[in-house]
Amino acid sequence: MNNTLIINLRHAVAEMLHHKLRTLLTLLGMVFGVGAVIAMLSIGEGAQAEATRLIEKMGLRNLVIEEKQIDPETLKEMRSDSLGLNMNDIRALQNSLPFISQSCGEKTIKTWSLFSQHANSDGAVKALSPNCFGMSNLQVDAGRLFGEEDNQSYAQVAVIGSEVAAELFPDGTALGQRIKVNHLWLEVIGVLKKDALSKNEIQGIKLGAEHNQVFLPIETAFKRLKWEMLESQLDTIRVTIDETIRPQVASVAIDRLLKRRHGNIDDYNIIVPANLLNQQNQTQQIFTIVMSSIAGISLLVGGIGIMNIMLATVLERTKEIGLLRALGARKVDIKNQFLIESATIAAVGAVIGIVMGVVLSFLIQSFADWPVAWSLFSIVLAVGVCLLTGVVFGYYPAKQAAELDPIRALQKN
Repeated sequence: MNNTLIINLRHAVAEMLHHKLRTLLTLLGMVFGVGAVIAMLSIGEGAQAEATRLIEKMGLRNLVIEEKQIDPETLKEMRSDSLGLNMNDIRALQNSLPFISQSCGEKTIKTWSLFSQHANSDGAVKALSPNCFGMSNLQVDAGRLFGEEDNQSYAQVAVIGSEVAAELFPDGTALGQRIKVNHLWLEVIGVLKKDALSKNEIQGIKLGAEHNQVFLPIETAFKRLKWEMLESQLDTIRVTIDETIRPQVASVAIDRLLKRRHGNIDDYNIIVPANLLNQQNQTQQIFTIVMSSIAGISLLVGGIGIMNIMLATVLERTKEIGLLRALGARKVDIKNQFLIESATIAAVGAVIGIVMGVVLSFLIQSFADWPVAWSLFSIVLAVGVCLLTGVVFGYYPAKQAAELDPIRALQKN
């Protein structure tokens, strides 16, 4: 049996090499189909992994309350009923809602000047509560993070992102150096680890970009920096909820409490990372279905091509089939021979398609800046579907060859 299989494989390869152009045209459908499947699945895997990392960075048990962007005239009217997000909101949330385990506040500083004695930077500046670092999964690569003692003593210290550190201190020695934010001098006590994320947003929500930011204690910012008259004290509040409540339910309770405190003014948004992950998954599923349909059509076209070429091969080799039958070959032997030939064509198309899919994925990653990830499942799936297509579409020509009458086949001109 093994010898017969090897002989049939050799015969199949010989037939393919004998009709190079015809074989190449037949392979194209399979190549494009497999390439599309692998590229689609690798991009899908990469997008899913990236989304998961972004959500983990936000924290699945975290809720983010962000200030809405409102035009100055409307904001002026609203300030009579609501002061915007502030530290008192955090205290009220922490004291009133027992499912909140920790909370912190952030404020983006309007910056007109950020420089060191070596260079300038266009990085963003944020003031935040010390526990925001842990809640946002931020870690230092060098030095330390500022703590509550720094915060309460109005320490003029800063933790900076890796990109800002490279800009402001080209020689690489940021720790202990001084930077100036607007009119305030700060000592650099830590440099953050650079994350491996290629995207800074999910479902339109801006995240991350810590590598290009400067962080200082929030109480220092309140004490040392100037604020515009209508500005809210905070622009972001983060809260961590415990396992006893679903994030969606917690967001409703938080919204009701803040609405009462803000005079029923809708001046904030509540972002639920778990909802963002679900939305991302739904978007990814739609993308996968569309791309799978396109890849399926390519494989269908390739399968039809294999059927056509195998039917033509049966006609060309009618006398050969008759001779084999006359020498004792069974119908099943003839059928297996042609099935192996069609499967071989599909297998070669699958191999070339794998290479094409990998190259296409890297090209998309380079030009569109989309993350890609690889899984053995995607390759096995693509190759398996391709081989199945080759066998299914090769079955009818193989059956036709096996059913030929040997006497008439030998008499055919």
